[in-house]
Amino acid sequence: MAHLLDRAIREQDDHLLDLGCGEGAWLLRALQAHGGVTAVGVDISGEGFDHVLSEAARLGLADRLELRRQDVTEYRSTRKADLVLSVGAAYAFGGLLPTLNAAREHLAEDGMLLLGDCFWEHEPDAAVRAEQEDGPQKYADLPTTVAQVVADGWTPVYGYTSTIAEWDEYGWCWTGTLAQWALDNPEHPDRDLALQMSAAHRASWLGGYRGFLGFVVLLLRRTHDT
Repeated sequence: MAHLLDRAIREQDDHLLDLGCGEGAWLLRALQAHGGVTAVGVDISGEGFDHVLSEAARLGLADRLELRRQDVTEYRSTRKADLVLSVGAAYAFGGLLPTLNAAREHLAEDGMLLLGDCFWEHEPDAAVRAEQEDGPQKYADLPTTVAQVVADGWTPVYGYTSTIAEWDEYGWCWTGTLAQWALDNPEHPDRDLALQMSAAHRASWLGGYRGFLGFVVLLLRRTHDT
């Protein structure tokens, strides 16, 4: 994360916008490392906002961070961003190309986009593909994914592809955190549902898309500013 942000943030007073920011961890990291940077994060969930905002206040960064609970497709920025981030949130826009279009609307002249999305490392079987592409978003292999981005008017200036070890870390953290909460709260009415969700995701990952689904983060500039 840190090396991607270091490449993407070019000025100490850059303004950042994260579309689909999750809890806001990327933005908090950016504010810690780059004094003067301001940031807005938008996510429909809002889960984790209180923790990140509390941490920002503890670090003296609260006046530079705004987190908004809102549908990213409905958000309209009042200030153009020097850096737009959308990492793992293309599903919220309906796919890769709609995400690029949305980012373009919020980007300042000569701004940069940090885009993260999935791709197929290897061709999956029909069942795995159907499970992972059950919505409007469809994936391609990495060369095709990059070619689609370039054809839409963007030039990659850097990229990072997650390793299988990083995927495994993510998978174990995601499933384990949910299972841990369920086991620590045996009387909670959502305990059984949380255990079921953890088990279902673990089975889908270990028995399905592991080794097939990849993740790439691209640092992009518009090929021709308009």
